[in-house]
Amino acid sequence: MKYAIFIYSNPTTWGHPTFMHQEGLTQDERDARMNEFGLLMKEISESGELVIGQPLDDPALARTVRLQGDSLTTVDGPFHDSPERLAGYFVVDCENIDRAVEIAARFPDARDGATEVRALVE
Repeated sequence: MKYAIFIYSNPTTWGHPTFMHQEGLTQDERDARMNEFGLLMKEISESGELVIGQPLDDPALARTVRLQGDSLTTVDGPFHDSPERLAGYFVVDCENIDRAVEIAARFPDARDGATEVRALVE
């Protein structure tokens, strides 16, 4: 079954990986998180569970588009005004949602932001 893992973060400056840009982390903490991330990527790549992963550009560069009848409205910025922003996503192909949640919990961004797991409709 395929699942999307959405990474939400609240970095002080936009960049990837977003956990490297969180306020209050020491360089040792950043290095440890980068190591955890690398190990997770290696594990799910070698197991065949990783389908794709992609970071997203700065939310300030987003455009929200709405069409009501014949009226098109475009607004600068993301759809939802929140301190946590969608930073990127991964698609994993694993046995069940419990395994997808286990993977999502291991992303370093889950500590300071959030991860969301959703099944893909195939």
